[in-house]
Amino acid sequence: MDEIINPHDKLFRETWSDLPTAKSFLQHYLPPEVLSLTALDTLEICKDTFIENDLKEFFCDLLYKVDLGDAEGFIYILFEHKSYRDRLTPLQLLEYMLKIWRLYLKQDSTQRLPIIVPPVLYHGPSRRTQINTRFSSLLDGPVDALAPYVPDFNFILYDLTRFSDDQIKGTVMAQVVMRLFKHIFDAQVGDKLPAIISLLLQLSEKQTVPQYLETVFRYIISTVDDVSVDELTKIVKESLSEQQGDIVMTLAEKLRKEGYDKGVQHGTMQGIHQGLIEGIEAMILLKFTHDAARIMPLIYQVKDISLLKVVKSAVLTAKNADELIDIIKKF
Repeated sequence: MDEIINPHDKLFRETWSDLPTAKSFLQHYLPPEVLSLTALDTLEICKDTFIENDLKEFFCDLLYKVDLGDAEGFIYILFEHKSYRDRLTPLQLLEYMLKIWRLYLKQDSTQRLPIIVPPVLYHGPSRRTQINTRFSSLLDGPVDALAPYVPDFNFILYDLTRFSDDQIKGTVMAQVVMRLFKHIFDAQVGDKLPAIISLLLQLSEKQTVPQYLETVFRYIISTVDDVSVDELTKIVKESLSEQQGDIVMTLAEKLRKEGYDKGVQHGTMQGIHQGLIEGIEAMILLKFTHDAARIMPLIYQVKDISLLKVVKSAVLTAKNADELIDIIKKF
């Protein structure tokens, strides 16, 4: 498997690769009619991934094998960490489902194809418009009249922006991560961090606190460009008990040695760059919706983080798309 450098991808994999967390998530969020047919005690994590290389900065995935009714089936979770919803997500899901079936047939071509249940977890900025979760919504023409000849399926959408914090359920780590995903694009994300981090106090196995804390610490530093190691250390120390104070200080010193505070660690820099791109993209889609296709290719070419911060400010002040494009071209 390729090295994971996207911080959203990394945190998603680390969390949902934990079997109790995966079971808890499915237990709380699968539709009742699906859950009643799902034998969660048979859940197994598959190591395969089906995302194309050019889409890995926008999506990651996890595949689980599980008994559905009396037959073997799969649950394929697609995590969409773009800063906007992609209307072609159903098409991408269909392509990935075909890959899963092809892989399955290579292993045993005598069997009938297994059912694949496709949940999608989304955490970009909230949008007023609802996304259509049916594949047939992408098709043009008399779809209903020709339904017997049209492939169709429905995916399960978990839009974290539409959940209140109290509605987010599951294991402690699942709650921490989903709340982080929900708020990571908020302008005032720092105000949310104490309540999120304090959830770690609920962990029954206290020896797991350092492991989970380091995972959360790295994610926040990699994605929130205006929170330093010292600032985050202060927030974490105030959110946890005094007994965890030494753990926090040790972790902070470890990150400093790795270069996180100066931003020289490659993965961190790339995570910050991606976070800025996603934030700018969301702002442009809201302010210059019809000109996004002209603007975004120019922004993708800006590699310097300090310049991206200038662009982010320019998006707020530019009166129109042409003015913003002129500013970007100066770089």
